[in-house]
Amino acid sequence: MSEHDPYDLLVVGGGINGAGIARDASGRGLRVLLAEQDDLASHTSSASTKLVHGGLRYLEYYEFSLVRKALKEREVLLGIAPHIIWPLRFVMPHVRELRPAWMIRMGLFLYDHLGGRKRLPPSEGVRLRQHVAGEPLDPALTRGFIYSDCWVQDARLVVLNALDAAERGARVLPRTRCVGARRVDGLWHVTLESTLDGAREEVTARALVNAGGPWVARFLDDSGIRSERSVHLVKGSHIVVPQLFDHEYAYIFQHTDGRIVFAIPYERDFTLIGTTDVVYDGDPASASASREEIEYLCTAVNRYFRREVTPDEVVWTYSGVRALYDEDDTGSASAVSRDYLLDLNTDGGAPLLSVFGGKITTYRTLAREAMDRLADTLGAPRHDWTGTEALPGGDLPGGDPGNFVARLRERRPWLPAALAERLVRDYGSRVERLLGDAASLDDLGECFGADLYAAEVDYLTRYEWAYTADDVLWRRSKLGLRLGADQAARVAAYLAARLEERKEGDIA
Repeated sequence: MSEHDPYDLLVVGGGINGAGIARDASGRGLRVLLAEQDDLASHTSSASTKLVHGGLRYLEYYEFSLVRKALKEREVLLGIAPHIIWPLRFVMPHVRELRPAWMIRMGLFLYDHLGGRKRLPPSEGVRLRQHVAGEPLDPALTRGFIYSDCWVQDARLVVLNALDAAERGARVLPRTRCVGARRVDGLWHVTLESTLDGAREEVTARALVNAGGPWVARFLDDSGIRSERSVHLVKGSHIVVPQLFDHEYAYIFQHTDGRIVFAIPYERDFTLIGTTDVVYDGDPASASASREEIEYLCTAVNRYFRREVTPDEVVWTYSGVRALYDEDDTGSASAVSRDYLLDLNTDGGAPLLSVFGGKITTYRTLAREAMDRLADTLGAPRHDWTGTEALPGGDLPGGDPGNFVARLRERRPWLPAALAERLVRDYGSRVERLLGDAASLDDLGECFGADLYAAEVDYLTRYEWAYTADDVLWRRSKLGLRLGADQAARVAAYLAARLEERKEGDIA
């Protein structure tokens, strides 16, 4: 096939939905191009609460179908990516004024059984004064409930879907903006522009997917396509503070306004607190946590913890803009559904599928449904394969990262335990490719701090489209929490030099 032949599918948007659709389409034998204007997962998909979950609070809005779908997916995703997704137990302190205990028990019973839970332990009641999770809490909180959900490295989930798509033949172009798209003679004619050097390329495609997230409506407007669908842009902000508790449980709290706030053990030495729901009308790329949001999150957890959390303790914040599909125009950011809608437009022949809404947990079902909608037009099989094929690095024996770490250290006893665990949690079985022939830490090259070695940076530039220090330190990892400004500058300088060498053809 000539490089000038039309692509079967062009996906605009390199967040979780776009990457998931590109992976699914590539596995069905289609010729796919994925274009993302910035880094993969550089916006909403790296700004989540890092959970693969059913959404316990959605039961209050009677979204049983969404919860069931998400709970089923929780089990599937845990199976295909056990290195970046793992079980997490959540503690919900009981506050009598908010709702009676019987109502919580009934909700948790539904949560345990609605999605056919198999891998995770069931919910249970707990006496907080006799449980380790009760120690950091206000002594007045004596009773609670514990249930299961999962943690996910959200940005890595996106990258691994894109990587799998690429290994199945897709062309993946981060930092490539779609600056024009028009239908001509039954094909999409698309102009792509590199945000690195401004170079332009004209491509054609039989079908186009608009997975722009918070830019989904703007893409339609820019393409001159009218749509009756609309989204509400809602900003969610998180804060990270030094570790508030020394155990493996997470917490789910309810604030006085009814919103849910999580406090989650994060990157070994920190606690992640979030999220807010604020209607947003600015540039999604510029979203940041306001002082009011930071204070809101501190106040929310201070109702529950013994020790007060103050805004001055915050070491990092991040914000993302969610494009929520609001069919009923509720006007409430918290009440807007986290479900999705796929809108297929075939005016002018060449199909355009736009993705409205969605959440990380259900990205795979969204991708499957998207491709099933396009399958007949593109001559692709209806094949639900993405839930049984492991994501890159996820093919761990028995799905057990801990056992894989132990065997890795038997083979490479020079590898420190903490470093081995982090590498396996990030790269799974692909850690062997990263380490290569190294027989000592010195063989991994320069250490920039926080156990980040040149070999890892090289791997990320070679296989995972990392171009900048932020790509490495805040999306492919969270080592930015541990490196100072001077160390981050060294990473940036090293990356620039390596990328220049690659451009000149001196390295593969």
